[in-house]
Amino acid sequence: MNPLGDRPVTKMNGLGNEILVLDLRGSGLEVSMGEARAIGEAQGLAFDQLMVLHEPRSPECAAFMTIYNRDGSKAGACGNGTRCVAWFLCRDGSRDALVLETEAARLACRRLGDWSFSVEMGRPRLGWSEIPLALPCADTSMLDLGPLPAAAAALGPASVVSMGNPHAIFWVADLSAHDLARLGPMLETHPMFPERANISLARILAEDHIALAVWERGTGLTRACGSAACAALVAASRTGRTARRAVVSLPGGDLDIEWRAADDVVVMTGPVAYEFETRLDPHLFAELTV
Repeated sequence: MNPLGDRPVTKMNGLGNEILVLDLRGSGLEVSMGEARAIGEAQGLAFDQLMVLHEPRSPECAAFMTIYNRDGSKAGACGNGTRCVAWFLCRDGSRDALVLETEAARLACRRLGDWSFSVEMGRPRLGWSEIPLALPCADTSMLDLGPLPAAAAALGPASVVSMGNPHAIFWVADLSAHDLARLGPMLETHPMFPERANISLARILAEDHIALAVWERGTGLTRACGSAACAALVAASRTGRTARRAVVSLPGGDLDIEWRAADDVVVMTGPVAYEFETRLDPHLFAELTV
């Protein structure tokens, strides 16, 4: 039997961003791409991100997180998922603050209410090689992707940012005027993005308000993406479109994002929701090859 069989898993969401939390601390177990895909194909367990918890690598951290997209690929960051993990680890009431770590960053989390958490998402990476891009770009706030099909070319240049994962933000006057379900796969895999990219369409509603639609790499259209909201605020502030703090409205709801001037750290605040807890069916993994 696969060792993941019969392990508990918690289904949550952050603004409709479907999250699974799988706690493997103390087990020594890892999750393969195939196992991640198999979990997401189980009835009721479809996820945008699977947050797998391992023993922390640093004593001051509560857990080390490995994050999987729906296609089994790994993600460097997931803001909505991080808030869900923070709730999962704080739900016994023993603490209201903790630090989580990933390969990309350490994330300080703080409970603000029963279902509300803030996460310090770290400093944005703005250099072309940090994002990364395939070719040098002197100004990552305005990236020309070169010749594109007409529907994609109409979006114009992108602002590119890494929040532990690469994001490309296109500024539009009307979100509904563009078919992100068709444009997303094309732009996610553009040769300029060697690690693929999350693709966002952003509309400025006010100096402190952004509307956002997101195609997540490895997942597709999503109701919310915390790291994309952070990237959009950074890009909007860099280009003079907004101040350093704004509400970012996604199809699933609103996030409060601040890019602090004092230390350059981006702070995301928003809600989480608990759905249910179950156990993984051992038969999920029956057809996987070792």
